[in-house]
Amino acid sequence: MIHRWSIARRLFLANLLIVISFIAIVGTAAYVDARDRTYDEAGRRMEGVAASIAANPLVLQAAATPDPSVLLQPYARDVAAAAHVDFITIMAPDRTRWTHPRDEELGKPYIGSIDAALQGRAFTEVTAGTLGPSVRTIVPVKDTSGAVKALVAAGVTVRSVDVALAGRLPVLLAVGVALLVGGSLVSWLLGRYLRQVTRGWGPEQLAQLFAYYESVLHSVREGLILIDARKRVVMYNDQAAELLGLPETGSNDPTRPPSLAELPLDTELRSLFDSGRTTKDEMVLAGSRVLVVNQGPARGPESRSPRGKVPVYGTVATLRDRTEIEALGNELQTMRTLSDALRAQTHEHANRLHTMVSLLELGRTGEALDFATQDLALSQQLTDDMVGSIDEPVLGALVMGKVAEAHERGVQLDVATLGSGAAPGLAVQDLVTILGNLLDNAIDAAADAPPPRRVILTLEADDEGLDIAVNDSGTPISGEDTEKIFRHGFSTKPAGAGGRGIGLALVRQAVQRLGGTLAINGRRGAKFEVFLPAAVPAEKEHRQ
Repeated sequence: MIHRWSIARRLFLANLLIVISFIAIVGTAAYVDARDRTYDEAGRRMEGVAASIAANPLVLQAAATPDPSVLLQPYARDVAAAAHVDFITIMAPDRTRWTHPRDEELGKPYIGSIDAALQGRAFTEVTAGTLGPSVRTIVPVKDTSGAVKALVAAGVTVRSVDVALAGRLPVLLAVGVALLVGGSLVSWLLGRYLRQVTRGWGPEQLAQLFAYYESVLHSVREGLILIDARKRVVMYNDQAAELLGLPETGSNDPTRPPSLAELPLDTELRSLFDSGRTTKDEMVLAGSRVLVVNQGPARGPESRSPRGKVPVYGTVATLRDRTEIEALGNELQTMRTLSDALRAQTHEHANRLHTMVSLLELGRTGEALDFATQDLALSQQLTDDMVGSIDEPVLGALVMGKVAEAHERGVQLDVATLGSGAAPGLAVQDLVTILGNLLDNAIDAAADAPPPRRVILTLEADDEGLDIAVNDSGTPISGEDTEKIFRHGFSTKPAGAGGRGIGLALVRQAVQRLGGTLAINGRRGAKFEVFLPAAVPAEKEHRQ
């Protein structure tokens, strides 16, 4: 039964028991203290009354007469009525009563202790007498020589003292009720707050839920990162630490979560987390990895306030690694680029072949021979330039195919090759990805621009690496777009164009992976400059 109770209910009952126990303990202590104070005050008051009577010369005069009661009994009654005491007993040193509230008690011995009074000291006690339990003070009456000639006892019954004490009880009860009501109200408010925060779950349920969450966080293959409203990373799992290069989970101080600025995150990924915007399957390049990011707000339970606001505690982001899938996609894109180049080249050669066949059918053998010779010379010149500059036939075939493709689209593609002819030792798939996408974007930009439509490709290879420069006559890239153009999903092409925002992102990823540099220059059109350092041979690296 208790295991089903929420934390709020348990806290309310615990606080209620604590408040009741506190009130019982404090109330009892206050009652005992008030009772003791009341008895002490009654004793001091009786001592004052008794001392005043003992100091009256009438008492000594009456004590010397044969019947002191004649003078002292009326006097004692008047003083008792005026001082609001229950009895005043004036007696001889041998306990014989001279005065008493009841006349039948006159002449009888006094009930109580008088030893201290006989020694000359005032004495206060609580004892039972003829009128019941009472608080009484006994004061000696001394003559001029200091001899005790009589004793005066003044007192009030315990019932009268309890009546005075009862007058203070309402205050004590009011304080106790106020504490009970106040403690219960605070406990209820705190319980209501905890009920909203914990959604009515008990500690056993929360512990079980926490154990489930812990196992899920460490077992899922997706990265998970939680960022609060102050842009602090409050939690991330093992997969997120591996994907983002973060410290191991549990190494940070939970009381001081690190901020986004303190973590080694790429600029694009940090900007995405810092913005807190909702994303769905957005691809982000993080170093050599391609990550798919989903991000949304971390919302709390709905508030019961009239406005019905839902608190937002921060953002939750999930990360999936698509590096291997993108690598396969790059290889597929490489093959597609080569196939497109070959298709364009085949189409161009088919047109030329048809032209030569038509000239032969018309009997113009000389003109057909001249046309074929010129076409062969141009193709051989381009081939010789490519092979002489870069010892990579696939790259040469790609450029020659792009020349034919550009010609189909009304764009002149000029190729300038420089260098020593030494191969930089770079992977041909990366070279095709970089050069193919740069040429595709340049040809698209030049084809959409007014004449003259032109693209200039400059290749320079040496022992240090490969320099690639692609300049087109299209629309210049604005400074604002320069910062965004390499981001995955961003494109300057009109909406609806296929393959938007992919090519240049792949180029940047390949350049970063190879340790190269990428820049955009050019006042007329756009000029992309890429430098790829030569790969260090294994033997040379081992010697170093």
